[in-house]
This record gives sequence, C-alpha cells and structure tokens, in this order.
Amino acid sequence: MTETSQTVQLPTNESAMALAGLGDENLKFLSRYTGANLVLRGQELQIYGKEKSVKLAIQVVLSLQPYWQEAKTISHPDLMTAFQAIDTGKTEEYKNLQQSVLARTRRGEIIYAKTFRQRQYIKAIQTHDITFCIGPAGTGKTFLATVLAAQALLNNQCERLILTRPAVEAGEKLGFLPGDLQQKFDPFLRPLYDALDEFIDPQRIPTLIERGEIEVAPLAYMRGRTLSNAFVIVDEAQNTTPAQLKMVLTRLGFGSKMVVTGDITQTDLPHHQDSGLVIAKKILKSVEGIAFCQFFQVDVVRHPLVQKIVEAYERFDT
Repeated sequence: MTETSQTVQLPTNESAMALAGLGDENLKFLSRYTGANLVLRGQELQIYGKEKSVKLAIQVVLSLQPYWQEAKTISHPDLMTAFQAIDTGKTEEYKNLQQSVLARTRRGEIIYAKTFRQRQYIKAIQTHDITFCIGPAGTGKTFLATVLAAQALLNNQCERLILTRPAVEAGEKLGFLPGDLQQKFDPFLRPLYDALDEFIDPQRIPTLIERGEIEVAPLAYMRGRTLSNAFVIVDEAQNTTPAQLKMVLTRLGFGSKMVVTGDITQTDLPHHQDSGLVIAKKILKSVEGIAFCQFFQVDVVRHPLVQKIVEAYERFDT
C-alpha cells in the first residue's frame, strides 16, 4: 500500500499540548489504533504511514478540533467516541455532542457529555420520571445526575433535592463511626457533595439543607414517605436489597424525578443476598416510563488508569 504523509498545523502551543496529552499519551493512543505514526514538533503535527492509516488519523484529529482549538483536555473517552463516530457514520451527531453544553460550573468550566452513552443517559433523565444507570466507577453516573438535579433546583423546576444511598460500604457499619447520624452518614454522601460543590457555593449548602431544599439521608429514612416535587438520586443502588429498592421506588410522588445509579460489579452485600439493582433490572426493564442506561469501561472519564483497572477486573471476572 502507498506510503503518504500529512501535516496538521495547530494554532497554539496549548492546542498542541491538549491534543498530545500528558506524556504524548493521546498521540501514542492514536498511533496504536490507526497504525499511523504521529510526531509533534512544536505546533506542527506530522502524520505518516500507509495511506489508509493516515486518512483515519487525520479524520480523528480533525474531529477533535473543537477541543484542541480551545486547548481543552482531551481524554480517552473523547478519542474512543471520535473513533466510534467515524466507524458508525455518526460524525454529525458527534459534532452536536461536542457543541451541547449541559452546564457551567461556578468557575465557568463547561460540562458536556463525553460519550454517546452519556448523552443518552442525560436525555433519559430529561424525558423519564425514573431512570436507572448501571456501569463501572468513573463513568459519570452520579455526577451527571447531580448536575441535572442541581440545575432543576436552582431553576425552580423542583422544590427539593434528595440524595440517598444505602448505609452499606465495604463491610463497614454506621454504628462504628463517630458522631451523630448526620456525621456518620456524611462520608457516604461525599461524592454527591463534591458534585454539588461544582454548582452551588459550599457555604450555601448547609442553609439549603436546614431549609429542607437539599436532603441527604440513609435509604431507610425514605420509608413511609411520599416524595413529591423532588429530584431524587439513589446512589450505590447495587447495595440495596430488593425490598429496599422497591420501597424507595414506590415513594415517588407527583412532579418528581428519580435517578438510580449503581455498579453491579462492586456489591458490598453479603454473598447470599441478592442485589436490589440486579432484581429491579429484571423486573422493570419493560415497564413503560422507566429508562435503563448501561455504561461500559470505554465510558470511564476519570484518570486513564481507572479505565485500565476496570478492564483488568472485567478480564479477570470473565
């Protein structure tokens, strides 16, 4: 096959660094997946190799232009989604994905869906009263739900935001932790607090909690209630029993949304106990009005090592 080469001129040093990634990891990734050689010299990216490989590499690099043009960090999910868009003829849909701003943090950072499955998840939450999302750590299940919940609260689309999860964590029990119930339970909700901090001044959150506009509580405290005009996030649902998850699902009142998230590969329940999330998926998957979303290791948007860890565990389990 004919050997060829092409050059892409990048606008700034920052753009070049964004495209290359830390330690040129993005260029190495592109080289591995396309078969082309990519060499960055200053602001000039040289791509050479077999014609087909170079063409694919150029397509991916140009599809990522909205990111490197603005010197935004380019992650592995961004690269994988670009490949997926080209392979499946979804380049226009990928452009829309890049341009769809979900929210801006207090610091002005833009939050957007990084993968097609993340975008489907966001749409599911926006169009369904109950949405389940199952997938490995680092895929944005809880973060994206909290982004939408914070927006709903700040835009007066709901009266309160309820964050709940079962009090089960890697074999630990609340009774062994110091402090009152709130102090015992706060560490369990830390990921939700961290996401809220991106959109609501942390100094304001205690006031919202005192007024009941934000409520954080163990799942058991939902029993006997009707959750109306609320945005409810049930986190770590893989650690619920079938009875617990049924209980919280049937608390849903008028004007409310509920998002249930979990990773069924990281269940901390006793070995003889079925996970409520697994059972709910079997029972409710065909119920109209309920959406189920599934994330995979390619959707991991944390440190690249997290994706490798998830892959390694999946191979081991298989």
